[in-house]
Amino acid sequence: MTSDTAAPAKAAGGSFAPLRHAGFAVLWAATILGNTGSFMRDVASAWLVTDLGAGPAAVALIQAAGTLPIFLLAIPAGVLSDILDRRRFLIAIQVLLAAVSLVLMALSLTGAMTVSSLIALTFAGGIGAALMAPTWQSIVPELVPARDLKSAVALNSLGINIARSIGPAAGGLLLASAGAAVTYGADVLSYAFVIAALLWWRRPARQDDALAESFAGAFRAGLRYARASRELHRVLLRAAIFFASSSAVWALLPLVARNLLGGDAGFYGILLGAVGAGAILGALLLPRIRGRLDADGLLLLAAIITAGAMAALALAPPQWLALLILLALGAAWIIALTTLNGTAQAILPNWVRGRALAVYLTVFNGAMAAGSLGWGAVAEVVGVPAALLIGAVALFGAALLLHRVKLPVGEADLTAARHWPEPLLADPVAHDRGPVLVLIEYRVAPTDRTGFLTAVHRLADERRRDGAYGWGVTEDAADPERMVEWFMVESWAEHLRQHHRVSKADADLQEDVRRFHSGLEAPVVRHLLTSRPG
Repeated sequence: MTSDTAAPAKAAGGSFAPLRHAGFAVLWAATILGNTGSFMRDVASAWLVTDLGAGPAAVALIQAAGTLPIFLLAIPAGVLSDILDRRRFLIAIQVLLAAVSLVLMALSLTGAMTVSSLIALTFAGGIGAALMAPTWQSIVPELVPARDLKSAVALNSLGINIARSIGPAAGGLLLASAGAAVTYGADVLSYAFVIAALLWWRRPARQDDALAESFAGAFRAGLRYARASRELHRVLLRAAIFFASSSAVWALLPLVARNLLGGDAGFYGILLGAVGAGAILGALLLPRIRGRLDADGLLLLAAIITAGAMAALALAPPQWLALLILLALGAAWIIALTTLNGTAQAILPNWVRGRALAVYLTVFNGAMAAGSLGWGAVAEVVGVPAALLIGAVALFGAALLLHRVKLPVGEADLTAARHWPEPLLADPVAHDRGPVLVLIEYRVAPTDRTGFLTAVHRLADERRRDGAYGWGVTEDAADPERMVEWFMVESWAEHLRQHHRVSKADADLQEDVRRFHSGLEAPVVRHLLTSRPG
């Protein structure tokens, strides 16, 4: 139901303040039920593929089939979340997921299930998850006031881990006692609760917006932002390496449970339940740990614990000890997810939040899918224990190496500044007209030249993040004190959107540049439109 990523932090109203808002409370409870059903479905599929006689590669392929669609579709899904009615979009996604589980139930009842059909339907379920993840994260600010936003995101993380602690264990027990068809049927029922909650939620009607983005334009704007945000690049790099290395344990866990630990379907579900319980414990301990470690320290700690858990599982410990190892793994996992997603949330402005989070989800799930396929192939050659040991060493080494690539602090004020005056026009300009060349002329004394150039080059990434596809600064050969900053925007409408996107932090950067302007009047801004014959 929700994405397994969150950014816990204490808000002014307290950790549980978001539950005072009826819309958030109802949807939060419904999604716990929905996620519980999803985990029941996943444990049934993961175990069923081993009953069908599949080897390590096919078992890992089930994991990849669930995450690969998010890698492929998360960015288009993020665009849709920013331009569609999110409530109706979420309802449609729940109907799709319910249909997938209905087909799984029917195939199980008739005995027609095959490895190929199971992988295909897992892929279809992954499509639903891909469409849902950025959309769900994007509606949270609509459900609670800004002061409770961080606590709401933290409660989402807590909710999904409550489901993680209940769903796999319940799914494993139901699978062992009643069979796969009943387990899939329970998942279908869970979607009914989520759909009912979404129908109950009365989202405010969308206001007509003359600057509303098309899918293609919003897609390009989102990619431009992600390409220009160096802070986001650091988060994506750290996430990709961590999740690709640690995915070995998730891809091979069904085989660990069956072959190394000698467990059945019920024990496998209990193992996954231990992961969820550990995640809840980690979420409760995280505020204390955060008081002693920064984000980079938290991620290093999570990597060390995860690597240790992988190495310990490779040694085929007793079942009781394996449960304790999975508890530690769950705590480390939620620390890593929370740290990375919290950092990503903190550096993103609202206008591009769905699309940029989708880029993060693409990297997260791409790393998980590629890692699952890779570790499955490694296990085919060297065996499951050796693959886990190799993954543990890779994760530990990468964590130490990348600890020097610091995560952004994320304390900038990203609310819209709205400080740009409306452009002066001789005649109205059609929104689709473009490209547009924007020129900003400064008068800079020779003694301020170096300082000005340093300051103005800090604007390059900001202009590109907000919509420009080209940027530069030039000087007048006949008048060296006349410096001109220029940037290109694809259309007049996109430039008008820039007026609404500039954050207060970016406005401070622009003010730093303007301090070097020595003219009596403000810097002159010109908008040059492309003209074509006819």
